[in-house]
Amino acid sequence: MTTSSRDGQPETPASLLAFFGSRLLKLRNERGWSQAELATKAHTTGAMVSYVENAKRVPSADLARDLDVAFESDFFADFHPLVIQFAYPSWFLPFVEMERDASRIATFESQIIPALLQTEEYARAMLAPVRPDDLADLVAARMTRQAILEQQDPPHTWFIVDEQALRRKIGGPAVMRAQLERLLTAGQAPRTVIQVVPDEVAAHPGLAGPFTLLNFGQGRDPKTGDRKPPHDVLFVDGFSKGRTALDTAEVAEGVRSYDLLRGYALSPEASAERIGTHLEGLEKR
Repeated sequence: MTTSSRDGQPETPASLLAFFGSRLLKLRNERGWSQAELATKAHTTGAMVSYVENAKRVPSADLARDLDVAFESDFFADFHPLVIQFAYPSWFLPFVEMERDASRIATFESQIIPALLQTEEYARAMLAPVRPDDLADLVAARMTRQAILEQQDPPHTWFIVDEQALRRKIGGPAVMRAQLERLLTAGQAPRTVIQVVPDEVAAHPGLAGPFTLLNFGQGRDPKTGDRKPPHDVLFVDGFSKGRTALDTAEVAEGVRSYDLLRGYALSPEASAERIGTHLEGLEKR
């Protein structure tokens, strides 16, 4: 994506992510390749090529390397670290990298739909009110994180949402309808559980705010080959930025709070019914 001057000539791309995409589009057009042809050469999909060219997704390091092989260049791999640096805040990037490697993800949200389940329209409508300079990049980065749910061996995910997040019609009825439909579809995946803490529960362990637990399973020590004990990481969201907690006691408290939240929430089946009720209410408007 590039901006245009009044005389129609292209100007500097709006962001580093857009510059990466515009360079990809330029080289592909110079070769006369279709998006499908480039996808085959770079071991990706035509949809991903389109997403990257239009600054809709943050390219992975592997894709950057494969693009360099396809074009016999070194631009994409060299430029990729800058794209990543500006796509994610420095305090958040470590969490994104851990999230990508986690075997289990457990998230609680009190005000909004969890990021991994947001539609693009919902994410844009939610982020726009703070008037960020890089709204397009923020949305693209959020959508890119969701790729972990689409991979061949996705993590086990558990989402608990306070019902007020379902009532907040971010983006208006049409956007919210699509968002609730997305929740119902996501909840049918074998490795995904979605629960709703109903309005009738006045107090619960999540009142302090949203948080996420990442579990990394057992795995093996790369040096000895011995199995490593499973461990959890706690991420606590905040006003200006979140923080990752590694302290054993704090993580254990997070695990305990999440276990308690499961008890306060409706069952997955009853939660789907509650989401459906909100969806029906929007459809009647």
